[in-house]
This record gives sequence, C-alpha cells and structure tokens, in this order.
Amino acid sequence: MKSRFVHLLFFFALPLSGNNAWAQSGPVEVHNRLAPQASAQKKVALTLDACSGKFDEDITDFLIRNRIPATIFVTKKWLDKNPRGVAVLKANLDLFDVEDHGENHIPAVIGPGKKVYGLTGEPDVDHLQREVSEGARAINRAIGVTPQWYRGASAKYDPKAMEVINKMGYKIAGFSLNADAGATLSKKAIITKIRQLQAGDVIIAHMNKPASDSAEGLSTALLESLKQGFVFVRLDQVELQRVQQRKIPNDRPKSGLPAQSG
Repeated sequence: MKSRFVHLLFFFALPLSGNNAWAQSGPVEVHNRLAPQASAQKKVALTLDACSGKFDEDITDFLIRNRIPATIFVTKKWLDKNPRGVAVLKANLDLFDVEDHGENHIPAVIGPGKKVYGLTGEPDVDHLQREVSEGARAINRAIGVTPQWYRGASAKYDPKAMEVINKMGYKIAGFSLNADAGATLSKKAIITKIRQLQAGDVIIAHMNKPASDSAEGLSTALLESLKQGFVFVRLDQVELQRVQQRKIPNDRPKSGLPAQSG
C-alpha cells in the first residue's frame, strides 16, 4: 500500500492545465531502486522480461544452478508460445517471482497513433486496462500466481497510463541498470554494464531471445557479482523507490538502444 500511495502522490502533484493536461505530458521511463533497508547486505534485484519470442533456457538454467532469484515479467503472448518456459517457471517458484508484462506487449501510452520505439500504444484507457488485466489473468491460469507488479512494453509510460495501472492495484516496476538493451548488446557490453552494479540497483534484462548474447553475458557478470558479495532479491520481497536515472555510458536514447524489444 505504501508504494501505491507514493505513485498516486506523484500523479496528484503533477501540474494540471485544463482538460489537455494529460495529453500534453509525454511518456517517461520509470527508474527505481530498492528502498533503503536496515540490513547491511548489498541487495540488488534482477528482473528479466519475456516479451514475446522464444524461451532462453540457458538463462533460467544458470539461475537455478546458482540459486539466484529473479523477477520474471511475462506476456500472455510469451506464455502461449513457450510451454517449456511455463513449466520451468512453475517448477521453480521458490526462485522466480512471475509478474505482469501485459497481454500483447503494448506500451502503456494512451492516444491514437502514439508509439514508443516503433511499438504502437493504446488507443484508449479501456484497451490499456485489458492489456494489464488479461496479462495478469494469463499468468494466474498458466503459473498459478497472482501478479502484483506491472511493467509495460518499452518500459515507458505516460502519466495517465501510470494512474490507470496504479488504480487497478498494480505497482509499476522500473529499473536502474539496463543490462542488455532489449537483448541487443554483446557479451562484452553486458558484462561491462553489470560491473557498474551498486547496492540497491534493479537490473533489467531479457530472456526471450536465445540467439542473443544475453545468457552468456549475464552468466559471467552475475557470477562476478556474487563473488563481490551482492545478494539478489525478488520484487515480491521488497519495495522500490522512484529515482532519477543514474548516468551510465551508452545506456539510453543517445545510442538508440531501448530498455526493451519484442
């Protein structure tokens, strides 16, 4: 409830200017870190998106072998196409927190013709609500859990969409460290990024492109992180706080690399 209240407080604090206030506000990328905790442990969260596409089983095999917990954001599209992936997640719910990435991987921006990274957004609020609720329903049917967190396609949101998602009872999951830029980076680049890991970071990476370097890059870098004393947690075990983006070289739009890709 505390996290949801913080989100709503943010919305109500936005300046309004007549009926066009929401339309004038562009999409934003939500950046979160773990809320401060009393523990001295160097806690971080690994989040993996399964947008559509295939199942990168090398990633889950690595996490299972090394007992590294992760939060997996899945779409209904991915669940429908990857019965093997569903079986692996369902058999390892002690490690994996499965959360909502939508029904059809549509960005949480509202308005005819709006796009993010080439992905068309929602024409209206009703369509956004369906995207969120049908994604959650698919997870409940396939995995047997009820998601509490939502991450939209592209990881960008307009203010109205964030308000709608929060009112539906979901917390919006941002990130602070973009590890693979939509599964487009090389093994070396992924390792370089994760070497910048700091206590409290929320990592975003992808597990829907087995032909990418994500599995190799993550495996090498996360083992290094374990040796450095980092402790991995799931989002259902923590609260997040909204922060400004930490400046990481080549992390964002100047390089044209998205947080997510389909």
